[in-house]
Amino acid sequence: MSNALLSWYGELTTRRNLLKRGASLLLPGMLWLMLFLVLPGLVLVVVSFATRGAYGQLEWTFTVENYQRLAGFSVFGWTSDYLVILWRSVVVAFVTTLISVVLSYPLCFYIAARSERSRYMWLTLVIIPFWTNMVIRAYAWFLILAPEMPFAKIAAFFGFIPAGAPLYPNAFAVYLGMVSMFLPFVTLPLYASVERIDWALVEAAQDLYASPVRVFTQAILPQTMPGLSVGIILTFVPAMGMFVVPDLLGGAKYMLVGNLIQQQFGASRDWPFGAAISMGLMVLTMIGLHIYRRKGKEIEYV
Repeated sequence: MSNALLSWYGELTTRRNLLKRGASLLLPGMLWLMLFLVLPGLVLVVVSFATRGAYGQLEWTFTVENYQRLAGFSVFGWTSDYLVILWRSVVVAFVTTLISVVLSYPLCFYIAARSERSRYMWLTLVIIPFWTNMVIRAYAWFLILAPEMPFAKIAAFFGFIPAGAPLYPNAFAVYLGMVSMFLPFVTLPLYASVERIDWALVEAAQDLYASPVRVFTQAILPQTMPGLSVGIILTFVPAMGMFVVPDLLGGAKYMLVGNLIQQQFGASRDWPFGAAISMGLMVLTMIGLHIYRRKGKEIEYV
């Protein structure tokens, strides 16, 4: 009953007062989400159906031409250029996430096996890259991959690149920069799960003569799924829209959807088309997260 006295942390109150108190606690967060997430998203949807004026201004003549252009249809016929960029962005985000996960597992187990004092030192080393701006870290790879550095000289010696050429711009430099940017995003949440592993289950699997692969998939992977899920989401979602690393280390040879969006809102001043591309990126991200959610549940119950 609404007027019945209820106990809330030792305080007598009514159901109506509890609802008011809960609403007052939820209201600031809901307003924050509405103001900075939902409202900008709705504006982006509206702008994506608008038209670009002759001088780059917005004209509120609504059309689906921007989405047709994104799909490759124009007055000159059909082209797959934009679809290739979208697909390349998905592949880069997927490969970046996969490599980060593969590198994070041994790193997390190594840190977890250290003493408590050295463990915090290793975690600090993982966090240190966050102290530096992403652009500066991307520019640092220019120095590392420069022609006069050992890596470029070794690659030139084996004939991978011409003598005196840098190791950029190319796909290798893009993946190297992307993994270096996002590796901590996987390592930190995954380490939190690795630290809580019940090793009795691992020993039981080994006592039952399980192969190393089955020990990992049956005893270790399910226990680390919470941290792994967080790490994958924190890596895959921003990697889909990354434009700093591909722009600096990939150049015009390796354009991703983030670079395409940046061009539309920048030099091209085609905001409606840029908004349509952003909506396409959001749809691709949601599809990727949905697929991972379904596959993640299958892995969890294997």
